[in-house]
Amino acid sequence: MSNGAVGKTNKINAFHVMAKPTGALCNLDCAYCFYMGKQELIDSKSTMSDEVLERFIAQYISSQNVQEIVFTWQGGEPTLLGIDFFERVVEFERLHCPPGKKIANDLQTNGTLIDEKWCEFLKEYNFLVGISIDGPERLHNTYRVSRDGKPTFQRVFNATKLLHRYGIDFNTLTVVNRVNAKHPAEVYRFLRDSVGSTRIQFIPLAEPKVFAKTPTSFINENDMPLLGSLESLPGKPGSVVADWSVIPDDYGRFLNSVFDIWYRNDIGRVFVFLFECALAQWYGQQPSLCIFAETCGRALAIEHDGSIYSCDHFVYPEHKLGNITQKHLGEMVNSVSQTVFGLSKSATLPEYCRKCEYLFACYGECPKNRFIKSPDGEPYLNYLCSGLKKYFGHIDPYMKELAELLRKQSR
Repeated sequence: MSNGAVGKTNKINAFHVMAKPTGALCNLDCAYCFYMGKQELIDSKSTMSDEVLERFIAQYISSQNVQEIVFTWQGGEPTLLGIDFFERVVEFERLHCPPGKKIANDLQTNGTLIDEKWCEFLKEYNFLVGISIDGPERLHNTYRVSRDGKPTFQRVFNATKLLHRYGIDFNTLTVVNRVNAKHPAEVYRFLRDSVGSTRIQFIPLAEPKVFAKTPTSFINENDMPLLGSLESLPGKPGSVVADWSVIPDDYGRFLNSVFDIWYRNDIGRVFVFLFECALAQWYGQQPSLCIFAETCGRALAIEHDGSIYSCDHFVYPEHKLGNITQKHLGEMVNSVSQTVFGLSKSATLPEYCRKCEYLFACYGECPKNRFIKSPDGEPYLNYLCSGLKKYFGHIDPYMKELAELLRKQSR
């Protein structure tokens, strides 16, 4: 299971659909997995048929108005389907791709099944790989274990070595949790030096305890604790937060420590998606990460059976838009329901956020994380707010300097 998505720089679709052809099926049992519960909630226990696969590929291509169309394959664990499935993916993409368009593929994996045969395929068809690794061995194995409870680090680490050997482009996705957040320098240097990652994505782990069955958008306002209260922190009495969630201030300190190392040593040679996104915002451009956009709704998810959901993090019955076997994908993307979903990010933004000097860089971050109250009692404040403020405040002078350098270069 991953907790995020891989993406190619400067390759943005008009909208994006994260494909989950294995549903919630996975060979790991990560303690913090936000998707494993979908097996029961939406009966996500099967894999995608060729009929649904081809229909999705055809509809996705026909609905895009960009030159390069990017498919992202996630799970669960997509490599459980085997290479044959992805050979059919490539075949269907070629069949339905019109002249003048290009197709790109991203594969998000836990890495445990990657071997030389997989690498031969990924290299031949130029797949970009996103590989989930949470830091050095003792930190990675804290939560990322196999179905029989065994550690997974060595298999994942070996996969990164294979990817390097075959010259396959890959990103690392690191879930920042309650444990590894306290070791920012160690995590970053491990990813940079031991894994050899030059494209790094950090994803904060923030889930209310009810996440398995209830989307954030349906949490009762009366059940949202105040910012800074014991109920708003993991591991505290009466907390509404899952125990493995990162402590917000720890998240801010984590990003600040990593940023300082990156800024001193690695600008231009290591791409940390959060920092690259921030620079774009300080420069006055639209954010490359949907979590920091003013509105959302252009990043959807498709389940194994063809069901379309508003977002990868909102795969709940309440946010199901329909099924591609009954409605066209483009119709669901542009539906009233999805439009309302996207606009609700801004509509429900607390006044506390609207007055914040870093509103332009945050916009309340991801709606899935908005399950606490502001100091004056407004609902739908982002759980990570205090940490994000520390981060934005810390990088502000550096980003202003970098943005000015970019402006001078562009004149």
